[in-house]
Amino acid sequence: MTEAAPKISFVSLGCPKALVDSERIITRLRAEGYELTRSHAGADAVIVNTCGFLDSAKQESLAAIGSALKENGKVIVTGCMGAEREDIDAAFPAALTPNLLAITGPQAYESVLDAVHKALPAPHDPFVDLVPPQGVKLTPRHYAYLKISEGCNNRCSFCIIPKLRGDLVSRPAGEVLREAEKLLKAGVKELLVISQDTSAYGVDVKYAESAFGDRQVRTKFLDLARELGDLGAWVRLHYVYPYPHVDDVIELMSAGKVLPYLDIPFQHASPSVLKAMKRPGNQEKTLDRVKAWRQACPDLAIRSTFIVGFPGETEEDFEMLLDWLTEAKLDRVGAFKYEPVRGAVANDLGLPLVPDEVKESRYRRFMERQQGISARILKGKIGKRLPVIIDEAGPTVAKGRTKADAPEIDGAVHVFSRRPLRVGEIVTVKIEKADAYDIHGVAV
Repeated sequence: MTEAAPKISFVSLGCPKALVDSERIITRLRAEGYELTRSHAGADAVIVNTCGFLDSAKQESLAAIGSALKENGKVIVTGCMGAEREDIDAAFPAALTPNLLAITGPQAYESVLDAVHKALPAPHDPFVDLVPPQGVKLTPRHYAYLKISEGCNNRCSFCIIPKLRGDLVSRPAGEVLREAEKLLKAGVKELLVISQDTSAYGVDVKYAESAFGDRQVRTKFLDLARELGDLGAWVRLHYVYPYPHVDDVIELMSAGKVLPYLDIPFQHASPSVLKAMKRPGNQEKTLDRVKAWRQACPDLAIRSTFIVGFPGETEEDFEMLLDWLTEAKLDRVGAFKYEPVRGAVANDLGLPLVPDEVKESRYRRFMERQQGISARILKGKIGKRLPVIIDEAGPTVAKGRTKADAPEIDGAVHVFSRRPLRVGEIVTVKIEKADAYDIHGVAV
């Protein structure tokens, strides 16, 4: 009689890059015969993949660890908080929580598996379910994140990611493209390209070539985007710093090779704030480039994130940001109120802190300004026929996204249809109505 496979419950917190780490760990566990379960109570152990970027994320991670210890008892912690474990040790002292079995940092797949093996020896069953070639995905079947590198060479003063994940390490282009092929064969319709700095891809290996099929492909942003575009799926580019060679990728968007979508973390517009952040500071030049991109590719959608209330940010700095936002007319925008992260250089700049009530006021004003911009952009889509990928089916109204919308962070399209629409199906929709964030239309 075959012994029952040990059950592992898994919690994945943080960004899409952490989600890919979770997928890799789960794929290895399933390949070794472990069973995955959604319930802590019925599991033999719990793995918590933490996020440590902001204090609020750390609190969420600590709460998840505490919940797992309470509901289960045997817990393995991995992820960004594990790289600087002081907060975990303080919250869960080893003497009081002996069942906190291991704490490892991000990308430490082998350490996580070693901890699992030690607590729960791998089952020896030749009849376990086969793991699919594309691995186990935590996203819906029709889209997947494709991580092309780890770490980052930038040293933004507010960010501790390089401390947690190290410097840039690019995956060979051939390896990335073979993974993409496997995903498409498994039914994926949309590839979301992610890394900490996507446009720096390959800098660390001097754009070395690697084999893909019958040819050599350079480990370079433009070359990889071109090859991915030839695979026939929607290709969406995230976390793209506006280096000069990004201009070349716009040509691929104009040609329909990759989606006309750029996720660029601008962070601010004031030169003094950008200098304190250790970010590129010529935002007038950036505006000129945005205008040139839109001339070359009129359908281009740009999303970005900004920080309000950074130390030393004056009212004049903030007004400059609002004016820049008005002129840039970005399609999708998110904002964060600055949080001091332990270990970040920004804490030691000696700049005056912005009071919490001022941060809150500036955040509201920023989002109100962007809401008006977004509403005008979406109103301009009324009457157009747009391809929409369906994320959620419904009897008469389905929910999907245009090429201008990434899953979970951007807006949605509410699609009325006379026939049931399937998840993952790409349909043409005539847009009839718009609000500040979403649009509504009819499948044609």
